[in-house]
Amino acid sequence: MIEYIRGELTELTPALATVEAAGVGYGLCISLNTYSAIQRLRGDNGNKREVKLYVYEAIREDAYVLYGFADKKEREMFCLLITVSGVGTNTARMMLSGMSTSELCNAISTGNAKLIQSIKGVGKMTAQRLIVDLRDKIVALGIADEIPAGGTMAAPVNNAVRDEAVAALTMLGFSPAPTQKVVVQILQQQPTLPVEQVVKLALKQIK
Repeated sequence: MIEYIRGELTELTPALATVEAAGVGYGLCISLNTYSAIQRLRGDNGNKREVKLYVYEAIREDAYVLYGFADKKEREMFCLLITVSGVGTNTARMMLSGMSTSELCNAISTGNAKLIQSIKGVGKMTAQRLIVDLRDKIVALGIADEIPAGGTMAAPVNNAVRDEAVAALTMLGFSPAPTQKVVVQILQQQPTLPVEQVVKLALKQIK
């Protein structure tokens, strides 16, 4: 079993990282989140191109594919996602490209199926299965540190107001994942706000 690969980054695309270690070039499928993390690492270190990626090995009769992750939490989330019926490795990677690990954990723990469905390739039934199957597991494994035991947010929010505010902001052109995060934070601090006030505050905070 390969736990991680540390070596020189020789090639990088948004979907694939090639890492040379001990004279062997390993091609690892990556998410956009890991791609961004690698880009930041390259920027911080100038000419230094050494990277460390945690590995998941997908071994099938017709293929042997390596998936690389910038941190263990993303890999743990990936492994949980592929345990859900209807979610394969490609879909799991797509989900981790559309949201960060914490954002995906947040959507699952709060039962926000609409946000999960906004990811390409994820339908209504799959989103519901993800929530049912993983709501408790993501907390038990400690993937989402900010979510307390029981799989709910620290403070309850008005789901109807949250969904309307996220929908309105999405129509204005904002990405659903960061929008959801900002809206939930606003409603945790001011749970009685109407939709229009939540949207106005969110417009000032979304980056």
